[in-house]
Amino acid sequence: MSEQRSGNGTPPGQRHVVIVGAGMAGVQTAVALREQGFTGSVTLLGAEPHPPYDRPPLSKAVLLGKADGSAFDVDFAALGVTLEVGREVTGLRPDARELDTATGPVPYDVLVLATGAEPIRLPGTEAVAGVHLLRTLDDAERLRPVLAGQRDVVVVGAGWIGAEFATAAREAGCRVTVVEAAERPLAGALPAEMAAPMAAWYADAGAVLRTHARVERVEPGFVVLDDGTRLPAGAVVVGIGARPATGWLTGSGIDLGDHREVVADAHLRTSLPDVYAVGDCSSFPSGRYGERLLVHHWDNALQGPRTVAANIIGETPAVYDPVPYFWSEQFGRFVQYAGHHRTADATVWRGDPAGAAWSVCWLREGALVAVLAVGKPRDLAQGRKLIEAGTVLDPDRLADPARPLKGAVA
Repeated sequence: MSEQRSGNGTPPGQRHVVIVGAGMAGVQTAVALREQGFTGSVTLLGAEPHPPYDRPPLSKAVLLGKADGSAFDVDFAALGVTLEVGREVTGLRPDARELDTATGPVPYDVLVLATGAEPIRLPGTEAVAGVHLLRTLDDAERLRPVLAGQRDVVVVGAGWIGAEFATAAREAGCRVTVVEAAERPLAGALPAEMAAPMAAWYADAGAVLRTHARVERVEPGFVVLDDGTRLPAGAVVVGIGARPATGWLTGSGIDLGDHREVVADAHLRTSLPDVYAVGDCSSFPSGRYGERLLVHHWDNALQGPRTVAANIIGETPAVYDPVPYFWSEQFGRFVQYAGHHRTADATVWRGDPAGAAWSVCWLREGALVAVLAVGKPRDLAQGRKLIEAGTVLDPDRLADPARPLKGAVA
């Protein structure tokens, strides 16, 4: 049997894999390649000057000054991975199999796109002092003195990151007002009946939540809403979403989706030969849910690299079709979610949402497809396994919060 070669004729064992993006997805791709036996050269390019780090602690321990950083515990030299930080990639020339950077081109045999997502800025505030984002280590470092000074803080956006920052700011003793243009928190993430009970969490924590509130402008020391309300603001933190960081791919010929994400197939391959995409910057088709998913969560950046590595190394393509999962710690509650509820045809509550612990299950033709758990980690753990197995549950037994999820199997 002849030795398999890449599109440029290089034998698999001698190929040079270049990974663009040194966040979770990029780092885990490098680690997975070595763990799965890849012996070719691996180069990891990171735009930030810092050693690669994990992002979830930024809105918690790092922000509150309980940790100086969250660097990954990875010995890149021992893995035989060439790490280049502070090297931003500005373009892709697939015909030449080269990347453009300020310090010269970088050739590749196999390319992995893992550039993640970038936060959406509040229009008109790009150059306004005192307006912050929370995505990078530098962002967290700039916000630490804000919390330490216990200033009046206005958070724009009551999504996951807005709630997590508001939680940290209240813990630090800041006066916090959260403004949300929609009628409830998490309007784009959860149905109204699930997200509405979470509005009470803000008041319980001493934060003010203003819904149906749009920012007209930001002035020194104030946020002005469209109804004329002026909110004192020693600092403004914007958390209104993120978009795939793919602007640098313009003109490369790679297929991008409606949200400017890289369109990957079920094997996480892109429209270009020997180019893969993983993590927040890309979408993939889910056979489990029958639609294309764009998942901006940590677990996706952890799981996808194993499939990418397997497909770079192996002859039999591996399929990526996970049960999406994420968690959030906010206002003293641990919130977890697994699955994809938008394909469901029935909803079952487990417990009182006014209480400290409750969960919601979504079913499609009787099978569990998603679960939201607040303070109920056992429901999440069991639910995730039941979703993976496509298990049909009995709705009546499922509605009993005292019964384990696995005890509701039809």
